[in-house]
Amino acid sequence: MEIYRHACPRNCFSTCGMLSYIEDGKLMKVSGDAKHGYNQGRLCAKGYAYTQYVYNPYRLKHPIKQTPRGSGNWERISWEEAYDTIADKILELNKRYGSNLASGYNKFSGNIGLLHYAVEGMFNSIGPHTKPIGNPCLITGEQAMRKSFGQMNSMMPEKMAKMNAIVIWGANPAVTNVHQMKFILQARQKGAKLIVIDPVFTRTAATADIFIQINPGTDGWLALGAAKLLIQSESYDQEFVRNQTVNWEEFHQYVNEQVDLHEVCRQTGIALDVICELVSIYSMAEPCATWIGFGIQRNVNGGKNISAINTLAVLGCHSGQENRCVYYSHSGIDDFPVNLLNHEEPEHPIVLHSREIDINNFAENASKLVDPPLKLLWIALRNPLSQDQDFQAWESLMNELELIVTVDLFMTKSAEMSDIVLPAASHFEEMDLNVSYWHHWLSINEKAIPPYYEAKSDLQIARELMKKLNDRSPGFSNFPSEREPIDWIRMELTPSVKKLYSVECIDDLLEGPRLRTEEVSNSSSSSFKFRLFSQGNKGTSTHFINRRKTDVEESYPFQLLTPQSLLKIHSQYETMPWLNQAAEQEVVELSEYAAEKNGIMEGDKVELFNQNGKIAAIARISRFLPQKVILVKQAGKNPINRLIVHRPQENKEKSSMNFYDSSVNIRKWREKNG
Repeated sequence: MEIYRHACPRNCFSTCGMLSYIEDGKLMKVSGDAKHGYNQGRLCAKGYAYTQYVYNPYRLKHPIKQTPRGSGNWERISWEEAYDTIADKILELNKRYGSNLASGYNKFSGNIGLLHYAVEGMFNSIGPHTKPIGNPCLITGEQAMRKSFGQMNSMMPEKMAKMNAIVIWGANPAVTNVHQMKFILQARQKGAKLIVIDPVFTRTAATADIFIQINPGTDGWLALGAAKLLIQSESYDQEFVRNQTVNWEEFHQYVNEQVDLHEVCRQTGIALDVICELVSIYSMAEPCATWIGFGIQRNVNGGKNISAINTLAVLGCHSGQENRCVYYSHSGIDDFPVNLLNHEEPEHPIVLHSREIDINNFAENASKLVDPPLKLLWIALRNPLSQDQDFQAWESLMNELELIVTVDLFMTKSAEMSDIVLPAASHFEEMDLNVSYWHHWLSINEKAIPPYYEAKSDLQIARELMKKLNDRSPGFSNFPSEREPIDWIRMELTPSVKKLYSVECIDDLLEGPRLRTEEVSNSSSSSFKFRLFSQGNKGTSTHFINRRKTDVEESYPFQLLTPQSLLKIHSQYETMPWLNQAAEQEVVELSEYAAEKNGIMEGDKVELFNQNGKIAAIARISRFLPQKVILVKQAGKNPINRLIVHRPQENKEKSSMNFYDSSVNIRKWREKNG
């Protein structure tokens, strides 16, 4: 039996090292790679189910086309026909409009391997086009971290095992980052306290020493209130604030004059003595880790929330930079040139650069494009008709498009509304290079088995389609179609990368993953001065924006939260029987208050609705939920994101999608409702 090395490429903190066991060209089993220092030879349930993922009967086998779009009338076609159809449309649009701005893509994080930036490289190679910018998941927090610390880097997550206290704000690693739990448990075995702050009593909260249930979106209020108590008791690091901050006097005056502890308690729903307990932990437990979850910044006050938490975390530490441990995300990819992503566009005689659209409001903005309108859309590595907001805008955009191409392993909601669907390779069927946005390990991903039927990698598709375009119109694309995957990987291993990861060549990675040798701290340099929370608009009387309410939304009194599931990642893994053995019914979790107010009993069929639409589900009543919070898992046959309302954050240019600012109402199902 042959054994190959891999890295799990899903949009997950762990990017686990894996081993595949191959017999006669078939994947027989997978295991964790014991040489990977983060997952240490273990996988999650999703990882162990990869054999079923690869040979899933629902997996796409061949290129297919649909006529008309949305009809379900699918026909198998050859790759040659698919490429011909796509190339014809790209060339025709170029001739019609004089550039490639009418062609664009929508792509994100379904596979975070570096070679999957082939999609961007492919479109860059044809010159100015229409591209998404931004990040729906974490960019608001990234901007706040960079403003506070000068960069976005977290220390090695393995070091969490050495902490004397761990404060988790809005993260649920027992579900979303299971391998981190062992380091948390190691710390607790040595006497560390675990504090979880969350609106929801999560699996992680169930393991905590202290659980602080907070009203959604008010984390910044809590952090500022705790900071005020630290200052009043003189329990903060006075030497640090004198020497290592740029706005201490301003912040000190602001907290003293404008942070009212009674208002903090009212906003957060947390008693003052509980806030005092949090303050005592920050002032006495050293070292103390603060972990900020991505959900914290998915609301209108996201950046301010994180800035306030950063401020509390650094004020509460007393023994140097090493103990100012704030975990959010690690920009491992910044070590690399990412040549495919940054592939240089050829110049156009008239159009100077590509047209950019905020990915968080892609469909609405794309529909408004003129000179030229968007007519061809390539969807890869994401499923917007399950995971975006504002489905109505997507439906409107799709009516305007002349060709929609989706590349995926499965028939997703987005694929169902495409003209052509191309079967994608799994990571066992391609070569790649992987880093994490959490830990500091670098891994190679070997090709272990032949592609499933006619599946191809994003890079292979880019190479072949661009060659087709150049055969039709010489010089149309500057994509190096002759370049093999291993060539792209070698290009990523620059001298600086080799030094950082102690790698001489690819063969070293075949022996096992490599740890980044230079440790990072939160601050960009020893000379950097931390920026404390800033009020922003001076003269305003409130620290944070109230959740935006319109007259229409007053009819929807409940706040909708859509957390991750243990056995899925967004809409991935939905067709896995090992993980989802029963036909999963849509479930809505509501408080006892909401159930009583609306006459709903456990197991009732209910309807969740707002101005965007409605969702039918089965009611599950929880005594642990805040009164006005409703919880629904993501994806499914009728995705909850249909009810997500788009509201831009304060920094409209660089903000995450504000998934947690949507309001809904609930009622018992009646046939006439449907």
